[in-house]
Formats: sequence, structure tokens, C-alpha cells
Amino acid sequence: MAKEPVRVLVTGAAGQIGYALVPMIARGVMLGSDQPIILHMLDIEPATEALNGVKMELVDAAFPLLIDVVATTDAMVACKGVNIAVMVGGFPRKEGMERKDVMSKNVSIYKAQASALEKQAAPDCKVLVNLHRQSRRKTSPCLTRLDHNRALGQLSERLKIHVGQVKNVIIWGNHSSTQYPDVNHATVTPTNSEEKPVRSVVADDNWLNTEFITTVQQRGAAIIKARKLSSALSAASAACDHIRDWVLGTPKGTWVSMGVYSDGSYGIQSGIIYSFPVTCDKGQWSIAQGLKIDDFSREKMDATAKELVEEKTLAYSCLN
Repeated sequence: MAKEPVRVLVTGAAGQIGYALVPMIARGVMLGSDQPIILHMLDIEPATEALNGVKMELVDAAFPLLIDVVATTDAMVACKGVNIAVMVGGFPRKEGMERKDVMSKNVSIYKAQASALEKQAAPDCKVLVNLHRQSRRKTSPCLTRLDHNRALGQLSERLKIHVGQVKNVIIWGNHSSTQYPDVNHATVTPTNSEEKPVRSVVADDNWLNTEFITTVQQRGAAIIKARKLSSALSAASAACDHIRDWVLGTPKGTWVSMGVYSDGSYGIQSGIIYSFPVTCDKGQWSIAQGLKIDDFSREKMDATAKELVEEKTLAYSCLN
């Protein structure tokens, strides 16, 4: 029996990330090869012509799963009945800018879109925010899956193995240069071998505690320097990974990184949006518990939490 279509909203759909993301959704990368999609695309009025061009390309691609496309500059129309919202529209980060530099510009954008979602979206709508926004909505994770995937990629390149052989890295904290990529609980399964701790296989604590961390932290800036544009393809792919695991569940024994509402776990101040190791089941996320935290990790986890407290204050001041 055919499934009912799922309505997926992409904001900033005519932008770089949106343009990379919508064909992935339409092809089934996000929700599976048997899930029909009705795609809602929202962008600003100056992008109307480009947005219509994206819609034409989606029609021309003849995606079997794509039932219909709504392309609009009206947030109330775009949000009507949506089951999933991927918020990737906003003022772009440019070379030399930290994420907090663009926060004040983006807060007003997200505020208007959040209002439309609250009024028009399905009651159980899942919302993913690409900007690590200090949200008032406790159930809306932010996208640190990109950083998580970057960490997996760096380890797979270092070990010259497939990225699928590495799991359970953790991104703690902010989607910024203060984030802490943690491998202390990560494992690798070498070809024709049993699962082993990443630290024992890499066998270079100096690299793991220095260059590995800074490379992941600064990867976004490195891509901007190389492309003169911010990450798009990898961000779109990470958004698909995030929603897929949230909706369909994480594999047993595996967690992923999500920026979620802190409940005080691991000594992190309650009420901030902070990236934790998370498992998902039946459309719900929960923070993985009981992981040992050493002194090196504690210091870095607290430093990125401090930045997030400051960002929350800034974000709320911009709302008033």
C-alpha cells in the first residue's frame, strides 16, 4: 500500500544549500525510496524568479517520488500543513565572519518563519535549523550533523578506510569554531576485523587532541576560503542525514550529534541549545547518557557552553 505524501518545507530554497537540498529530498535521500514527497519551497521576493527556476528544474527532473511542488515567497502559504521544515534560508556567512557575526541578521528572519510555522504547520511538525539558534522551541534541533560528518570524514581519511567503518564521534556544544569534536567514545571497524576504539587505531593522541580538532572546527572557514562561498552540498547532505535518523531512527549502538535543548545532562546548563550525542527512535530524540568525560573534554565542553550562553543572550536581545 502506497504511503501518504509527506510535506517538506525548505526555506531559502533558491539559495546554495536549498538548491543542493531539494533534489536530494525529491530523490528519497532524506525519507527513503518509498516515501512520496510534496515539496514546499520558500524564499524572499527578490529571489522569486530564481525560485521558479528551481521549480522548473524539479519538474524537468521527473522525480518519481515528487507528487507536487509549492514555490512561494509567502511564509504562511509555504508553512501550511508541512510535516517537516528545514530552515536553511538566511543571511550567508562570508569569509572572515564567525557564526555569531550573522546571528543578529538572521534572528528576525527565523522569528517570522517560526511564527508562520506555529500557525500553519502540522501539529507534530519536525523543524531543523541550520543556524545554531538559541530557540524558544525545545523540540527543534539545530544542525551539528555537518560537523559530525566532517569528523567522520577526517578520521576515515587519516585511517584510509570507508567512512561507514567509523561511528560514534561526538560534537559537543556550538555549531561554531568553539565546538568540541570528541573521539573518546568513537570506534572503527577495520576490514575483516572487530570493532576497536578510534584512539587505539589512530595511535596518535597528539593529532587527535590538536590538528584533528582544529581541522573540524575550522572546516567551514576553509571551504569558504577555497570556494569563496559557504558549504552547500555537504550542508544539504547533513540535513538529509539528520532528518532521516530523526524520523526513521538511529542504528542500534550508534548515536549522532544534534544541537538540542539541554536538560542539564553532562553538567551543561539547562535551557541552551547544545550539541550532544543523541539516539533516535520512533520520531523522538534522546541524549545518550552515561559517557565518561575526562578533564580535557570537560574544559572544552564548558568553553563552548559559555559561548552558547552568550549567544542566547544576544539572540533574545535581538528579539526584543
